[in-house]
Amino acid sequence: MSVGKETRRIELTMHKPWFALYAGVRPTLVMQGRGQPTQWGLGTWQVPSDETVTVGVFLFNRMWRFGQAEFTLDPAHAPALTYRAPVLPFLRGRIHRDTDSRARRR
Repeated sequence: MSVGKETRRIELTMHKPWFALYAGVRPTLVMQGRGQPTQWGLGTWQVPSDETVTVGVFLFNRMWRFGQAEFTLDPAHAPALTYRAPVLPFLRGRIHRDTDSRARRR
C-alpha cells in the first residue's frame, strides 16, 4: 500500500477443528501476494479501502501445504471473513464472508 491511501480494516477469524489429525500447525495468511504467519482466533488486517483484495490461508506441517483456501474481498463486502481448517491434513480449508461479525454491528 502506498502512503496516504485510504484504508479499511478487515476481520479474519481462524477456526481449527477441535479434533484434527495434526498438531502444532499454525495458519499462514497471504494478502496481496505476501505471506505472514498468524494464529488461530480473531485478527484484523489493514487493506486498501477502494481495491479488491485476495485473502488466502494455508497450513504447513514441515512436509506439505494443506488447508488452502482463497477469497476475493470486494470493497462493497462486509469486512469480516471466517476460515475453517480441515480435519485431515490433505484436505482444503474454507473461507466465507461472516455476516454476523462484530464489524457489521459497529
